[in-house]
Amino acid sequence: MRDRIVDELGELPRSRFLVYLMGPYEAFDVERALADAAPESVPESMDFGTLVGSDRDLERDEAALDLLLDVRDRLRTTAGVNAFLAIDVDIPLSELDAASQSIAFARASNAVVYVVPAVGDNLGVGIEVGSVLEALFDEETAAHRPERVVFAHESGVRSAMIAAVRDRWDARIYSYDDREELCRQLRLFVRDLVRKERTGELSRLE
Repeated sequence: MRDRIVDELGELPRSRFLVYLMGPYEAFDVERALADAAPESVPESMDFGTLVGSDRDLERDEAALDLLLDVRDRLRTTAGVNAFLAIDVDIPLSELDAASQSIAFARASNAVVYVVPAVGDNLGVGIEVGSVLEALFDEETAAHRPERVVFAHESGVRSAMIAAVRDRWDARIYSYDDREELCRQLRLFVRDLVRKERTGELSRLE
């Protein structure tokens, strides 16, 4: 899986240092939505907000995705690492379902980052984080995993999952007030992992 991800993401100074970014957004597949709709029900123009529940849902998803894309791009340019979202790797759902993809991406990555902005209901966040962390820490190398995982939430976000991440899995937790602070914290987190791999404090992932 690591080779497949690297091949799709392209060359960077640290191409094989993979940073998997996760967050509360839902990728919207226009073609699938149209394919599932009855032909007579598809108008000449369409309000895509109605296809994901409401305009508010769409705006929330767009805001979360915009934040993650910005974090991804900044990590790629400032730290030279291959930061990526699930939507950056072209694996058909017929080959691997979304939940299994998240687990596979996390296992293949040098760092796993979950970003939770204050965008409303975070129930899905808890479910996804829990399933990925359970899979990661169930491996033989679980002792080395906490250092590679960070959960970053916007100040003011309150969730039982935050306490569980700290108490059950001993993963790092950061809070941030704005986008600049988030990017700075994650850049330092990634650079620290790069240093530890270089000095042998953490094993390299080939």
